[in-house]
Amino acid sequence: MGKYRKKPVVIEAMQWDPSTKEGIADGLRFVKTTAGLLPGPNGQVLTIKTLEGIMETQPGDWIIKGVKSEFYPCKPDIFEATYEEVT
Repeated sequence: MGKYRKKPVVIEAMQWDPSTKEGIADGLRFVKTTAGLLPGPNGQVLTIKTLEGIMETQPGDWIIKGVKSEFYPCKPDIFEATYEEVT
C-alpha cells in the first residue's frame, strides 16, 4: 500500500446562504439547472443533482463545481481542511 497526495486543482465554490433572496438566487444561478429548493428547519435547503444522486445543501455548506463541471455540497469543516483560497 502506498501513500498519495491529492493533486492541486483549482475549483469554483460558493457558500450557500439562503438567508436572503440574493443568496438564494446566487446559489441557483451557480448550479444552474441541477438544483431545486426545499424548506428546511434551518432555512432553505438546496438540492443538487450530483454524480452520486440528489444531495441536500444545508445553510452554510459549500457548493463545489468539480473538474468535470459537476456540482456537489461540502460541509464547512471539510472544505476548510481541504481547500485554500486562490488569489
